[in-house]
Amino acid sequence: MSGLESLYQELILDHSKRPHGKGLGAEEGRVATSYQRNPICGDEITLRVCLSDDGTTVDEVTWDGAGCSISQASASMLAALIEEEERMPRAEASELIEGFREALRSRGEIALDEEVFGDAAALSGVSKFTARVKCAMLAWVAFEDATARA
Repeated sequence: MSGLESLYQELILDHSKRPHGKGLGAEEGRVATSYQRNPICGDEITLRVCLSDDGTTVDEVTWDGAGCSISQASASMLAALIEEEERMPRAEASELIEGFREALRSRGEIALDEEVFGDAAALSGVSKFTARVKCAMLAWVAFEDATARA
């Protein structure tokens, strides 16, 4: 294992052990919740998105769930990414989801840009393992669904 792969593995384990955004926030204001389940391995997530009053920005993402370290780390990385941005424009959130999906479906051909995806770039290697792509995508699908509903 290369030094970079080892670092990415540590980052994934760190997020799964000390997750960002875990614990559903209050259901006040413009909020939508999405429950998603990966029937292949049993990962589950309930993700809540809080939007600005006018619905143009994502203010907060919180979640709760259970599953493998990849699914839990991915949810944590997504929450941290939104947290760092502070009021991410909804259009930018949609672009993030599409970019993440494209990279994870690329079978290792497209790497996630660390400048754009932050710690979630560590999940680039997951794209080489088809069975794990759904684990990594679970929170992002829930985010997409909740944002569309809000």
